[in-house]
Amino acid sequence: MGVAINRREVVSRHDVTVSTPDPELVLTVGNGDFAYTADITGMQTFTAFHDQSLAVREGRVAVNTATMSSWGWHEMPNPEGFVLDDAMSEHLSRRGAVRYPDRHDMEGAMRGQVADENRAGAWLNANPQRLDLGRIGFAFDDPATGPDALRDTRQTLDLWSGVIRSAFVFDGQPVSVQTVSAPDESLVAFRIHSPLMGDGRLRVALRFPYAHPGFFQTSDWSSPERHESALESTDLGARIIRTLDDTAYGVELGFTGGSISRIAAHAFELRSDGDDLDLIVRFTEESARELPTFDEVASASALSWERFWNSGAAVDFAGTDDARAAELERRIVLSQYLTAVNSAGVMPPSETGLITNSWSGKSHLEMHFWHAAHFATWGRPVLLERSLGWYRAIADRARATADGQGYPGIRWPKQVGPEGRESPDPIGSFLVWQQPHVLYLLELVWRASDAVKRAALIDEFGDLVVGTAEFMAAFAEERGGRFHLLAPLMPAQEFYDVTTTEDPTYELAYWWWGLEIAQRWRERAGEPRREDWSAVQNGLTTPHVENGRYTAIATAPYLRRDDHPSLLAAFGVLPSTPVIDPSIMRATLDDVLRTWEWPSAWGWDFPVLAMTASRLGSADVAIDALMRDEVKNRFTVVGHNSQMGSILPIYLPGNGSLLAAVSMLATHGFPPTWTVATEGFSPWP
Repeated sequence: MGVAINRREVVSRHDVTVSTPDPELVLTVGNGDFAYTADITGMQTFTAFHDQSLAVREGRVAVNTATMSSWGWHEMPNPEGFVLDDAMSEHLSRRGAVRYPDRHDMEGAMRGQVADENRAGAWLNANPQRLDLGRIGFAFDDPATGPDALRDTRQTLDLWSGVIRSAFVFDGQPVSVQTVSAPDESLVAFRIHSPLMGDGRLRVALRFPYAHPGFFQTSDWSSPERHESALESTDLGARIIRTLDDTAYGVELGFTGGSISRIAAHAFELRSDGDDLDLIVRFTEESARELPTFDEVASASALSWERFWNSGAAVDFAGTDDARAAELERRIVLSQYLTAVNSAGVMPPSETGLITNSWSGKSHLEMHFWHAAHFATWGRPVLLERSLGWYRAIADRARATADGQGYPGIRWPKQVGPEGRESPDPIGSFLVWQQPHVLYLLELVWRASDAVKRAALIDEFGDLVVGTAEFMAAFAEERGGRFHLLAPLMPAQEFYDVTTTEDPTYELAYWWWGLEIAQRWRERAGEPRREDWSAVQNGLTTPHVENGRYTAIATAPYLRRDDHPSLLAAFGVLPSTPVIDPSIMRATLDDVLRTWEWPSAWGWDFPVLAMTASRLGSADVAIDALMRDEVKNRFTVVGHNSQMGSILPIYLPGNGSLLAAVSMLATHGFPPTWTVATEGFSPWP
């Protein structure tokens, strides 16, 4: 047995340092269900500098500095009473007409040009939206003060303790800030020191926006009449009661040696009586309770992060001469931090987590696998299990979806808010690759758990496994003695005709594997394998092959060479199945590497390449794929994987899929020329 990895050394050599204000670079503290994102001041001071909507108009990249949670959601008034049925269209299938909620034009909605037939879909797609709970930043005498007024800026994120330390000089005086989040509630704490605080030239401002239904926007600062912010005094500070239509929550403030006052309808200033100020801010839907001190929050954070880093798996590339190893290790460490902060909560996260809104902050269930599968393979299954219980909460809606389309069981949606209502979309409503995800994710948790936990999982999730598989078996239709996946259907590579597409390669293999997981769960529960499921498994058609290589789908145009090369996931993300011939997949991988339009690929596509190469025994190719220099495969100083400028400046599926691929390499083998220390990984199936 080798020497244990010095985990603190590995983690700490990738502590983040930001020395210059940059609208794209923000740092976040949080716990999976709550996050506070700060600018160079350690607070949310320069909101315009980081405004994504403004950056889009100006052609630059920025990331909002918001405060978000898994529980903070809002729904716009719905005076016309739109319901999902209002956004439905009929689509022909071999089983007759089936209704899908596809009446939505995203590009038109972004331009504010919504056709009458799409009005219901536009409202339903935008609602509910995740709330920016409020901004906490510095206030200066001159409200036009920008980051260029600061000098000697320096900021670090201590990954081992979860503390942001910021320092700068303003108006000739030093300012230091420590920022830390509680590990178990929606609470952020600050320790501020500066002579400017004592003489009133520097104050803390709390500002609250209205919700925003936009595609990538988090806040509406132009509608003060649409919400309320009521200030109340408490024994240790103050409380602000926020009301936005039917949504209400509280903001509890703890501080000593200071006073708070209203300066606008939704803005408040906190003045300190001296150079030092500790500020505790809790966002809550519940009744008030005693607030902790800054030292208590910082201590709890440090203990929580130390436990995180010492749990599960670790990898150390220090012994590798390849110049790419250090950068890969940096991405790995920062991705672990970012996914723990943003993707380890009680419901599947949005693609931009708790940092900023994409698609109104909704969850994309086809991305849940990329966000969180790695938690199990990195030996931290509890962080994945947190969000799996949410599927139980929306199961009735998902059963109703299947029933409305004439199927038994549960059909899981694509894009949803916390209540699980499907979002109308002409692409998302026809995706199916999210359907087996819950089976695969449960299987990964089961494999990474002990015997007692495994038995509990079988009891708790057995009915969801059955319902998920029942839909899958019924969705596969018999034709000519074989079972097929037929239109209307959209594969993971989202640029095919839903009315004609048949038998996508990835989805065919996933159908076999998902049903196989369900069969194994039946056996673990002491029940026999289902013969009807076995009939589908044994009778599944094989994917279409052309020139000795798989195509994406079995109907013309067979293969587009842009967007996601998701056909590779059929042997890579998925283990060996009877559906896929590894020799054909090897030829397919070689062809994709040689001919794909890589600027069009997405952040999770490069790990897919790596996972396929790893299963084929080509570790060198896997590393090349992970480190390929492409526009959507770059990771900023703070670890963000940007995809579409300010529209999608953060893409957590890129971080999570990187960790998934690395965990596969850790068990299958890194290149023979690399010297890598690993420990604690749970093998992939």
